[in-house]
Amino acid sequence: MANSSDSASLVSHQSAVPLTRQTTSQTVRGAQVFSLDTFSSKDFIVKDFVEALSDSAAPARRSLGPPGASANAQSGQAFDPKPLIRTFEHALTRLKTLSEDLEERENELSGSVRRAEGQHNSNIKSRERELQRTIESFHQLERKLDGDGDIGGNAAVRIGERLEELDKQRQRAQDAKFVLQCWIEVSERGDLSSLEDVRRMGAGEGKVRCAHIARQLLKISQRLDPDLDSGDAGHTNGVRFTETNGADDSEPSGRSTNAQKTREIIEKFLEMLEKDLLRSFDDFYRRQNFDGMLECAVALRDFGEGNSVISLFVNQHQFFIDRSQLVTEELATDNETWDRLADPDVEPPGIEPGLQSLIDEVKVVVQEESFIIKRAFPYYDEVLARFLQRVFQQSIQQRLEMVLNKADSISSLAFLRSLQASKSYISALVEDLKAHGLTEHPEPVNSVTAAVLDQQLDELFVPYFTGSSYLEREKHNLGELFEGLLFKFTLYHSRRRKLNVQSSTYLGALSARSKGLISNAREAYSERLDAGETPTSQKNIMLRIAGLRDDSKQASPTGNAEADVTDEDGQLSLPNTKRMLKWLAEAVGRGLELASSGNDTPKEVRELLHLLIANMGEVYLETALDAANETAYAAEQNSKTEPDTTYITDLRTAVSILHLMLTTIKMLLLPLAATNLTIRRDLEKRTSAFTDRMESKIDSVLQRTIDSSLAWTARLLNGQKKTDYRPRDDANLQLDQLQTPTCRDISTFLHRLHSRAAAALSGKVLESFSLELAIGLRGLLLNHFKAFTVSQTGALAVSKDIAKYCELLRGWELQASFKPSLDVLEEIANIFVIGPEALRDRMRNVGGAAGLLPGVERADLRGYVLKREDSGSVGVQAVLNNL
Repeated sequence: MANSSDSASLVSHQSAVPLTRQTTSQTVRGAQVFSLDTFSSKDFIVKDFVEALSDSAAPARRSLGPPGASANAQSGQAFDPKPLIRTFEHALTRLKTLSEDLEERENELSGSVRRAEGQHNSNIKSRERELQRTIESFHQLERKLDGDGDIGGNAAVRIGERLEELDKQRQRAQDAKFVLQCWIEVSERGDLSSLEDVRRMGAGEGKVRCAHIARQLLKISQRLDPDLDSGDAGHTNGVRFTETNGADDSEPSGRSTNAQKTREIIEKFLEMLEKDLLRSFDDFYRRQNFDGMLECAVALRDFGEGNSVISLFVNQHQFFIDRSQLVTEELATDNETWDRLADPDVEPPGIEPGLQSLIDEVKVVVQEESFIIKRAFPYYDEVLARFLQRVFQQSIQQRLEMVLNKADSISSLAFLRSLQASKSYISALVEDLKAHGLTEHPEPVNSVTAAVLDQQLDELFVPYFTGSSYLEREKHNLGELFEGLLFKFTLYHSRRRKLNVQSSTYLGALSARSKGLISNAREAYSERLDAGETPTSQKNIMLRIAGLRDDSKQASPTGNAEADVTDEDGQLSLPNTKRMLKWLAEAVGRGLELASSGNDTPKEVRELLHLLIANMGEVYLETALDAANETAYAAEQNSKTEPDTTYITDLRTAVSILHLMLTTIKMLLLPLAATNLTIRRDLEKRTSAFTDRMESKIDSVLQRTIDSSLAWTARLLNGQKKTDYRPRDDANLQLDQLQTPTCRDISTFLHRLHSRAAAALSGKVLESFSLELAIGLRGLLLNHFKAFTVSQTGALAVSKDIAKYCELLRGWELQASFKPSLDVLEEIANIFVIGPEALRDRMRNVGGAAGLLPGVERADLRGYVLKREDSGSVGVQAVLNNL
């Protein structure tokens, strides 16, 4: 009761309006009477029930006060709980009685449920036994029918087969009788009234039988009169009939005339029947009567293997009628789209809109017609194949040729991009049709239809992939693009090699070039484009890529803008390199998409790799490195002037270009040649040889740079004044003047050189370059300080110079193994600065594994001690004697 009370209280709390108290109450001595129906109501609420019990005792409590007494007076009276106690006692007694009645009814219902369940289980078991007996009986009957232990089943089967055979014989006999009857009619009376009746009265099934009988009559006529079959006479309705030996050449002409007339009647009847069936088929098609179409198609199967009805269905299709004028229509694509298609730096716009519209319509039409073909033809695979052939070979092929011819007249790249977009879109059409299923919808198409679709797709593009025609187009296109982009670069370095000017600047070799030569080269390039019958649009693009035409400005009457070759044109350019690699990647992706098989891919990759190395590698990168080598060599030979090492900054671009090339080759080209180990090894060998050659040229540039820089450093050191380290006694030197001009010049020159090298090189290459330059400088300095006598005042200048050199070398972040060399230089400075006593103590600690300068012999320092101005003093002589 507690749970019920809580639940009821919750319900009453959630209600927006208190529910009406449902009590069937009568007051008997102040008590409320209720039954089980009171609690079974849906609107029963415990709270309201308790309030009703309390209200039933309220009148007795109110009657205690006078009628006119005030509220305060009534509230002062003592509360009397007895009426409430009696009411609730009576309610509890009644609830107890109702609970006992409810429990008794529940026990009765539970017993009834148990008895019903027992009866139900008993019924189930009985039905299971009956079902098992039925199954066993069925199996016994099945075994009997199968002849298992009883011949009755076999006998029934044999009787059925015999009856079926007899029925077939009876039908054949009736057909033979009817054929003979028709032959007698046509041969004796010259008509086919019986067959006409069958045709008119038999509907579709009768027409099928009529056509079959008429063809049998024709065969009878041909066998009885073989002399009438000569030349093309043996061809009737697509069937060639054989001659019969033993014909009587002396047969009367009257009989021959009669046989010929009989045959003509039969042939006319067949022709009339075929036309009638074709008219009926067309009429059924227009009314979408698929059953009628099917009957006509079955009957026409005997007429030329059904070619006539197939041709009727295909040729008269509304799709081909509506698209008949498409071939003569002009391509609607605007000039801007064609220009984008021919521009190698712009993403291609995709398939031509007219061809796209046609293919989209083909997709819908073929799917819709497949449903009709499946219901109208018993030989629907053959009809669908013919329909697909007509769609691809007429509609799509003619439009495709128009698009490609137009693209070819624009440029080679426009043709290749149009070919790629067209094949991609048509291939997607084929895959969609396969997935749709066509006549097998919703299942995928069968193998026959799939083969037809693949064959039609291949035949569309066979002319464009015969032999090496496609690869030659790709090579020709890339070759033209590379040549145009490198035109000014090639011209610049061609003139540099011809002039062979020994210039102190890297890109100053063309200072004497003439505008007339540039103009002649531009005209020669334009004439060569004209000689190759290059389309005007492609010629304009090639001139723009070559930098000979600026589309942002108004072109000159000749189509060429005034252009000149600058020093910048002779430098390597990462943007141009990325453009070339992008063009190559587009060609590779296009080749993979258009390739019908992967067998030729390694060969195509080999050709593209050779093209890449020949243009970007040899014409571009190697030419620039050769120019840098020549400039470095000229600087090395001419040690009278400070070498201009600005060319070294271009090595970073060269290294980046080489890295991009190798990454493209390794990540893009070599994996595509993995299926042919011979070609892959050849490509790896060629790539490795090219890489070694480029690295050798870069090493040569760096080595010549080091040699020319050290030669100039040696020249600066040779210009060191003797008074720098042995100033006059009356010279008033300031502390900041103790560093010699020679040291300042060398430090400035080497710092500038190393800064350029650090901007161009990195990693191990920069470390090796810096180390070799530092080793060369150290050798020069060690010999240099042996050539000058150093006074006590000049020792400060030596110390300042050596400190500056060490500071310069430490700024190069050399390897830790070079640190002892710096210690040796600093120790040489100390030799000139410290006094004789300190020098003796210091020389005593030099040498040995744990000495001041490990690995340095004290005798090696003797030459520097001799250059002290006080080397003849007793203290210094003592040091020399110990060395």
